[in-house]
Amino acid sequence: MAKQKILPSLWYAKEAEEAARFYASIFPDSHVDRVWTLAADSPSGPPGSVVVVEFTLFGVSFTAMAAGPHDEFNDAVSFTVNCASQQEIDRYWDAILKSGGKPQACGWITDKYGLRWQIVPEALVEMMTDKDKAKANRVAEEMLKQVKFDIAKLEAAYRGR
Repeated sequence: MAKQKILPSLWYAKEAEEAARFYASIFPDSHVDRVWTLAADSPSGPPGSVVVVEFTLFGVSFTAMAAGPHDEFNDAVSFTVNCASQQEIDRYWDAILKSGGKPQACGWITDKYGLRWQIVPEALVEMMTDKDKAKANRVAEEMLKQVKFDIAKLEAAYRGR
């Protein structure tokens, strides 16, 4: 596994390997690299009871640990997936939704493990930071109406249609 200066680490009660394999199945350039257990006693259990998973999403290294209940995921941390097309948005959103995910709002969706994702069109930030405040405002208003992003509607709002 490549060394990164910052390595996102996720704590699951028990589904770390399952979650890593699910994420790797839907995102390109993604795979599970290694699964291992702690060889020593830990606060979460005896040797072998804590599973650690090293995996890669979109070429970025992550770790996940199944070490019993601790703190649940919440909106304070999410992963943003910038999408170039509606087809890409639909692919990721639908994969998470069909596997037990729960839509939130404004491109946010919670997967069946409780992790939050933002499935976002790449063009959204450009439209919302346009120097023409009327355009940016229309896009922001349209964004707030949406659950899964619809690029065509955001672009129509941007153009004033």
